[in-house]
Amino acid sequence: MASAAPAGRQPNAWWVGVVCGMASYIDAATIVATGIALVIYQYTIGITPTEIGILSGVLTLGIAVGAIFGGRLSDRYGRRNVFLTTMVIIIAGIALLVFSTTFPLLLVGIVLAGLGTGADLPVSLSTIAEAANDKNRGAIIGFSNILWTLGILGTILIATIFGDAGHLGGQLLFGQVGIIAIAVFVCRLTIPESNLWRAARDERDRGVETIRADRAKVRDLLRAPYLAPFVALVVFYALVNVGANTGGQFGTYLAVNVAGISVATNSLIGLLSFPIGLAGGLLFMKIVGGKHRMTFFTIGAVLLLCSYLVPAVFGFSIVTIVIMNVLGASGGAFAFEGIMKVWTQESFPTLLRSTSQGTIIAVARVVAALLAFATPALVAISPQGLYAGLGVVVGIGLLVAWLTFRKDRGNQFDVEASIDPAAVAGGETAAGAGEVAGAGTAASQS
Repeated sequence: MASAAPAGRQPNAWWVGVVCGMASYIDAATIVATGIALVIYQYTIGITPTEIGILSGVLTLGIAVGAIFGGRLSDRYGRRNVFLTTMVIIIAGIALLVFSTTFPLLLVGIVLAGLGTGADLPVSLSTIAEAANDKNRGAIIGFSNILWTLGILGTILIATIFGDAGHLGGQLLFGQVGIIAIAVFVCRLTIPESNLWRAARDERDRGVETIRADRAKVRDLLRAPYLAPFVALVVFYALVNVGANTGGQFGTYLAVNVAGISVATNSLIGLLSFPIGLAGGLLFMKIVGGKHRMTFFTIGAVLLLCSYLVPAVFGFSIVTIVIMNVLGASGGAFAFEGIMKVWTQESFPTLLRSTSQGTIIAVARVVAALLAFATPALVAISPQGLYAGLGVVVGIGLLVAWLTFRKDRGNQFDVEASIDPAAVAGGETAAGAGEVAGAGTAASQS
């Protein structure tokens, strides 16, 4: 009789959530720090605007490439091996960004930082999901979004205090990311391999035909029952992220050049929206595991869509920018990245979980980067037209998600330890099916 892989002792799920969720903090802090520090480096070490553009583009591309490969490597070789390696890569890249004074070395640092942060995101989210249970999984994944927000806030505060400190200011912006990455690496040494991943690999190695063992190839994402949620999540996250990325990269540009308000005033408006986002994130953690999460998604989707339509209809002014920020922070808490992460973890089995997440993140980053190249030209033609277009794009993404997930699609954590019906239908041996399924379920609940 086949036996399941022995279950290792797992740490507290919230500890895993905090330590692995810091991937979101590091991702956000790296992106924001790069945008600010490179401007400082322009005046202190002489990098050119063209070089700043190259470095910014390479960071986005690196995150996308890292997400694809990190996710796939994690499904094949284990969560722990990958999330420790990615943190070392991040630390090395950030060190170059802190201490380098030439464009070639900064480019190497940006490549490493982008690849490392991109690869770390899907791996860390899968580790969190597999350490949790059905009662707390959504809340812990939702907590990673709060850490993402804190990554932005922490970096902005450092920039506010040290932004006029010359080269040291840029070094401190990158340096805080490096220090946190070192601390996270040390903490991650306490986290063992995922029991679910170990059980799935053991079943696959022994030819046990459970869903989680059999569904491990990339082409499985393009077949039922995974095709519909996979395509829906790619479309949803890519289209909604286009709007968020445009606001993040060009919000200040629009405020200054179109609305005629100062950088300081626009920054203050942004900071005042942070408490709204944090409050929404905490509420999301409370409701995401319950039966009302689609109700909150629907409300959030309407608010998020309105955040783009307000400036599209009424133009850009200090009033419309404030309203846009409030609506975006409120709606995004329930109808953007947090719910995408939860749906992704629930929709795919263990050996496809990081692969799917990495692909979804990568597509979204590439689409956003492509639009960013054309955004200044679109602003010059019609800022209101740009935001009307963003409203249409974001609305399509939200509608696709609502149509796909409005009815309960089931949770792969509840069924993946069962024998694969395709294997049984194909006449393959399923000896000991009941016992193996029971053992797999026990392993998944440990």
